[in-house]
Amino acid sequence: MAHQRFRTFNTRDMYPEQTLDNDLCMVVRAGNHVFMRGQTGFDLDGSFHGVGDPAAQAEMAMSCVKRLLEEAGSELDHICKITIYLTDPRHREPVYNVIGSWLKGVYPVSTGLVVQALARPEMLMEIDVDAVIPEDGP
Repeated sequence: MAHQRFRTFNTRDMYPEQTLDNDLCMVVRAGNHVFMRGQTGFDLDGSFHGVGDPAAQAEMAMSCVKRLLEEAGSELDHICKITIYLTDPRHREPVYNVIGSWLKGVYPVSTGLVVQALARPEMLMEIDVDAVIPEDGP
């Protein structure tokens, strides 16, 4: 199976205030592997939710993760690896509690990082997800 790319876009549209011109997509499905672009407080239409509220941003991010996985033929239960980026260690508890509520019983491997900043100043968290599509389907 060739790679499938879902929700292609160009960074000049996502970040009009910056001089960027990169062709990207939200999800790549390669065989039974699903690789997802980091999700933040942006919804899939490009509106930002949860300014100043890391839990609200995590809720929006996980809502997008679920929808994107489904579009690629997977689901939350098939997440294998997550990486969570925080701009402040004090955001760990609210962000992890939201993500944990979405992934209860899934048991992915996880890495958490505190970074100086994300792509936009209003972003307080970002989650990166890798999943699979089981051979017998979702």
